[in-house]
Amino acid sequence: MRHVHIHVTGIVQGVGMRPFVYREAMAHGICGWVLNAGDGVHIEAHARAEAVDGFVAALSEHAPAAARVERVDIADLKPGGWSAADEQGFRIVASQDQTAHTTLVSPDIATCDDCLRELFNPADRRYHYPFINCTNCGPRFTIIRSLPYDRAATSMNCFPMCPECAAEYADPLDRRFHAQPDACFDCGPHIMWREASVGDEPGEAAAPLAVGTTRETSDAIIDRCVELLANGGIVAIKGLGGFHLACDASNEQAVAELRRRKRRSNKPLAVMVRSLADVERLCHISDVERGLLAGSIRPIVLLRRRAVCESGDSPDALALAPSVAHDLPELGVMLPYTPLQHLLLAAAEACGMHALVMTSGNLSEEPIESDDDLAWEHLVAAGIADALLGNDRAILSRYDDSVVRVVDGAVMPVRRARGYAPQPLPLPALDGAPSCVLACGPQQKATIALTREGANGEATCFVSQHIGDVENGGTFDAWNAACTRLEDLFDLVPAALACDVHPSYLSSQWAREQARKCNLPLVEVQHHHAHIASVMAEAIAADQLTTDARVLGIAFDGTGAGTDGTIWGGEFLVASLGGFERAAHLRTWALPGGAASVRDARRNAFALLSELGLLEHPGAARLLDSLDEQTRSVTATMIERGINSPRTSSMGRLFDASAAILGICGQATYEGEPAIELEAAAWCALGGKPVRLDGNHTGVFTSADDSPTLDPQPLIEALLNGIEAGAPADRLALGFHIAITHATTHVACEICEREGLDTVALSGGVFMNRLLLQLLTHELKDAGLAVLVPHAVPVNDGCIAYGQAAIARAHLAQTASR
Repeated sequence: MRHVHIHVTGIVQGVGMRPFVYREAMAHGICGWVLNAGDGVHIEAHARAEAVDGFVAALSEHAPAAARVERVDIADLKPGGWSAADEQGFRIVASQDQTAHTTLVSPDIATCDDCLRELFNPADRRYHYPFINCTNCGPRFTIIRSLPYDRAATSMNCFPMCPECAAEYADPLDRRFHAQPDACFDCGPHIMWREASVGDEPGEAAAPLAVGTTRETSDAIIDRCVELLANGGIVAIKGLGGFHLACDASNEQAVAELRRRKRRSNKPLAVMVRSLADVERLCHISDVERGLLAGSIRPIVLLRRRAVCESGDSPDALALAPSVAHDLPELGVMLPYTPLQHLLLAAAEACGMHALVMTSGNLSEEPIESDDDLAWEHLVAAGIADALLGNDRAILSRYDDSVVRVVDGAVMPVRRARGYAPQPLPLPALDGAPSCVLACGPQQKATIALTREGANGEATCFVSQHIGDVENGGTFDAWNAACTRLEDLFDLVPAALACDVHPSYLSSQWAREQARKCNLPLVEVQHHHAHIASVMAEAIAADQLTTDARVLGIAFDGTGAGTDGTIWGGEFLVASLGGFERAAHLRTWALPGGAASVRDARRNAFALLSELGLLEHPGAARLLDSLDEQTRSVTATMIERGINSPRTSSMGRLFDASAAILGICGQATYEGEPAIELEAAAWCALGGKPVRLDGNHTGVFTSADDSPTLDPQPLIEALLNGIEAGAPADRLALGFHIAITHATTHVACEICEREGLDTVALSGGVFMNRLLLQLLTHELKDAGLAVLVPHAVPVNDGCIAYGQAAIARAHLAQTASR
């Protein structure tokens, strides 16, 4: 006989691990027990040696699909270290909270096939129950209050189970054995419905007119919701991590009204459809994309649309309102991931609606709403939605939908949130690293990151869900809440802080004050170094780079505080985790009004042409005519006198300016709109022969201080020549992308040869441009260089906190070793 204690760590709570362990114990003839604790799952096993060996192997080889077993540690028990009762059968014992909270928590899981069958089976007692779940699916992180993961530590603690649910919960052979959100119509949460009326005023308490306590009343609520949507209404619908604003995606009037009320005039909207067959009626999908859409996470997937910039529309194509995504070549699509969404989409389909707009339930730039009363106040009483479909199960962590795309067969996150966060990311093992670094992230697309050093030399980084742009009180409150939540849940106490070097970012100001108040080390990290470090940290963890490796980092984005007082964004950095040198950059120009030129790309373009001496070019006439005389005069004066006109080397601003020069998009109603429209135009041109711009547009020269500079003057002059010659704007947009690719590759190859480098890391929001990313990746590889892009975090500023954490650990470990 062998008597052992087994400690299983990883994502092992909220995934049916204890029922799985019980079943495996029965199958292998194991006696003992299993329990949840703050540091994972603990097992005591008593059996023949070969049975124990088979049992231990099964723990990792056959673990539940949603589990992620990272370690299985085994220790033989000392004689007398167990009781006789432990050798009589196998049991699940009460959870303990006497260990450190180092276990990982499962993200929320989309409704499984078994629950879906029950949901639509009229003979099942949970038929049409909007909260059906089991150990294989349902809410997890969004309802957890503390560890270990037990019902009492979730927002389900106020729903005592009925006898039937309690029996399932207690039966080790049942699919709902220890399923913490287990419930039914008799004992669980219920949907609630309230419509706006003339008397509703902002701030009035939400008093639901209907509660779905029975199948009949619940179905009636869903039917009324679908009726309202079919009639062009807008409904705020509560999901796993917050509210959506929904409308009929085929109704142009409804979509336009949603945009008007939400103050989101042009930014593309995501849609939800019922099945993969419906997705294929809207978009082209690959096998990888198909797996993402129908998997356990079900993010929004950016897909290539049918019948946009193509000929021969499919007769089976679903009709969407033109303003859902305008003429962009991509569409964000997701499948239902909650029982309520499945019920809504089924009822909508019966009414002839095959797609619903499902966009974040908030005003633009505000955090997503997650509380029913506040959602009523901010969304319905405020006039954005016509009704609210909520429920009485509290959301304890606010989570947006994740957004991903597939580029060259590989998944790249665009927004990392529901289903992905806060699964920890690996960090390089370093001697002397602090026990925990809190990285405060950027201003836009903010996340925070907290590191933890493992006893075995491993290190992990908990990167929060996407929070948004930390530019107002509401979003900063959400930022603070996310930080506190991770610290409390995983018992993390920051021993050091990291932040962006920008003097005005709210998160950086908070970090500086916190470091002063708590006497903690603070590492201020340059924005673009953090971009490249995030790619490097991921590659080091995957054994693609060594810990002390140097790479050429190409960081192209819209803005980041440089070390020379200018705004960077077109950077070539020779970088390691420990530091960087600016090897080359885009030529700088003035940005009159700063943010004003970001919103109005025509002012930016005017300033660029002024810098390059091209304002008098005949091809610039259309741009100049679009600006009134006063704006031209004021802008010219600001540039000449240096009034509120910071200089920038931003590649993102170069894309914006080019979009304005070509007449594609002159003003941004959402972040990056001109550049996005420029890419869309280039994709349209791919159906024809790529335009060949006259001359050599690599535009590389060495400035007086021997810092190689990428000069856009030849390229912009070629665009103006094309305009003068009457070339189509989409063909010129494609030529622009090709020229940027050639120039970037030319500079990269020169630097790599000079510095003895063979690896290039790409990061920054400009590489959200799929066309540029694919063109540049292929051309760099053709030049013999290895290319790294991020796959665990977004290429945009959603990666910054992770990069800051990696840099701060390296810096502090190096300091400690001196």
